[in-house]
Amino acid sequence: MTNTNGATARHFVQAASLGALRKSGYLTVQVEGHTVALFEHQGQVYGVDNRCPHMGFPLDKGSVNDGILTCYWHYARFDLATGGAFDQFADDVRAFPVEVRGDEIWVDVAPKVDARTHQRDRLRVGLERDIPLVIGKAVLTLLDNNGDPVEPFRTGLRFGAEYRQRGWGQGLTMLVCMMNLLPHLAAEERPRALYQGLAAVARDCAGSPPRFYVRPLPGEAADFTTLKRWFRRFIDVRDAEGAERCIVSAIHAGADHRQMADMLFSAVTDHRYIDVGHPLDFTNKAFEALDIAGWELAEPVLTSLVMGYADAARMEESNAWRHPIDLVGLLEESFATLPQALANAPARGDSLADRDALVDTLLNGEPPDTVAALVDALRAGSSMETLAGIVAYAAALRIARFHTSNEFGDWDTALHTFTFANAVHQGLRRAPSVELLRGVFDAAMSIYLDRFLNMPAARLPTPNGRTDGQHALTGLSSLLNQQQQVNQAGQAVAHHLYGGGDPAALRAHLGALLLREDRDFHTIQSVEAAFRQHERLQANNPQGAEAVNVLVAAGRYLAAHAPTVRAQGQTYQIASRLHRGEAVAEEE
Repeated sequence: MTNTNGATARHFVQAASLGALRKSGYLTVQVEGHTVALFEHQGQVYGVDNRCPHMGFPLDKGSVNDGILTCYWHYARFDLATGGAFDQFADDVRAFPVEVRGDEIWVDVAPKVDARTHQRDRLRVGLERDIPLVIGKAVLTLLDNNGDPVEPFRTGLRFGAEYRQRGWGQGLTMLVCMMNLLPHLAAEERPRALYQGLAAVARDCAGSPPRFYVRPLPGEAADFTTLKRWFRRFIDVRDAEGAERCIVSAIHAGADHRQMADMLFSAVTDHRYIDVGHPLDFTNKAFEALDIAGWELAEPVLTSLVMGYADAARMEESNAWRHPIDLVGLLEESFATLPQALANAPARGDSLADRDALVDTLLNGEPPDTVAALVDALRAGSSMETLAGIVAYAAALRIARFHTSNEFGDWDTALHTFTFANAVHQGLRRAPSVELLRGVFDAAMSIYLDRFLNMPAARLPTPNGRTDGQHALTGLSSLLNQQQQVNQAGQAVAHHLYGGGDPAALRAHLGALLLREDRDFHTIQSVEAAFRQHERLQANNPQGAEAVNVLVAAGRYLAAHAPTVRAQGQTYQIASRLHRGEAVAEEE
């Protein structure tokens, strides 16, 4: 109810007698659906919501001293008069205006705070102070009643880009992965995914100084081609400040998302497979984030990538890429042939005459044969995007065929190649260039170096003739409650798909299994990249083995990294119960 001036009108309701309150100094009453704790302190009567805003503990079980109400569960402290919290993990408790009329206590229960506005502010507090429960409660409110997830996503994206001195990191990548997964998830799982992504940003930024922007060049900026050339040169000599100024100047001069993608992808592939592919994957995720959040955040987001470029380890410096075969030298020779191979080829198409032969070469061939096969495919008319997709699929097969006799850490080796190859593929779809095409060849060499992970190779699941695929999902959750059910999980995924099960239902189920664990960065990357590749392959050949195998890879990777402590899930469940108004503190 509001008055003609737009202010909320008061609505006082008789709540209790002053005599009843004075018998003990406090009293809990029900007033039009509100549970109000009344306190008499220093001659004044005060009323607050009896649920502690932290985790719902009854505040009438606390104590008042010197105007401060203390909850006895986690010792959160509140100003009794205003409800303001002194502990940011707790949030302010609602204070109800009180009037004493003779022996009657009247409480004003008119609405005072817009919940969504309040939770926007609380989300910022949760990010600043790395408080997952605060983040969870904010997300649940902001996504309630079909709320737009882009709003909290933008808040987290800007925060992560501005408050981590080293710039883009795992937290922001996890946030974008989770946002990309939302369409695949059941509606009830989407707030959980966004909560986990935002909590990852807060965790990644905790304890870090903020990042300060570099200003654009004064006056009229140089043309884009010059800024791109300077940018690549500055990255080459590890000059992050100079490179960052080129980005800011290009954006201020009006460069669009394709031009900026061309600038950054060119620089991130000037050196071979830098930092096992993370900077290029981060670049792809940054542009995907801007697709969602809007180009107005381009400056803080894209400049956050620069330090990762300048400081990255380069495979030119790696023994494995130099001996016993000089892979770097071999690649440099092949790169010189790419412009001519592209220029002289027939009309480019989205298919390749013998995909299986190229995949076999990628997995089993020697480096000169692999490089030659890639160049020949371009000369035959394969598009850069198609070639990148085939390489990404071969990288997924390394995971699908990963043998559990390998050391556990080797899962990450295969994962890095796959997520890098996926990022190159997505980048070429956005801004194809000869420079970024080099990343396809880098990924192919990494696939070669990962060959020991498939010696011996785990068998790929095959059709078993059954048509009850929908029932294969029922046992997958149980499998992932046990350690090292890798092959069994892969078989369950294949059984579902080969048996006629709904691929969308499988992706939703795998997404739910991802979210129930305290997942690490790499596991989230693996599932998101597999879903991306699966959608493409399923569209081209719905019944094909390639589409099945990339989800087999995702299922096997999930199983290898389960179960975990699941602390994130417990925090989210507490936030959910509080959001629904349920009691968290109750006797069992």
